[in-house]
Amino acid sequence: MTDLDHPYPAAGTGTEPYGPPSGSLADLLERVLDKGIVIAGDIKIDLLDIELLTIRLRLFIASVDTAKKAGIDWWETDPALSSRAARDALAEENARLRERLDALEGATGETTGAVR
Repeated sequence: MTDLDHPYPAAGTGTEPYGPPSGSLADLLERVLDKGIVIAGDIKIDLLDIELLTIRLRLFIASVDTAKKAGIDWWETDPALSSRAARDALAEENARLRERLDALEGATGETTGAVR
């Protein structure tokens, strides 16, 4: 067998075209989700020393369990992301409207039992 039969040099010869084998993408993703990673940055737009716009970016990439350990659980209380939160928001709005209706009916002297 000649060197032409092998597409890559033999391991340990010091002429490896690629770095030493590392973990797969799945291993890297698992490690990032397990530990979490924070990416932070600011974008600032100034014109003649007058600040026109500032955008602060904070990105936290982690698994749900890791985020909960870090005290982050906003998706559980956002009605757009959680059906439980949507039901709670709807029940809270319903209770507020009933209180307002009772207050208005009490002020005008009407009762809620009659349907017209």
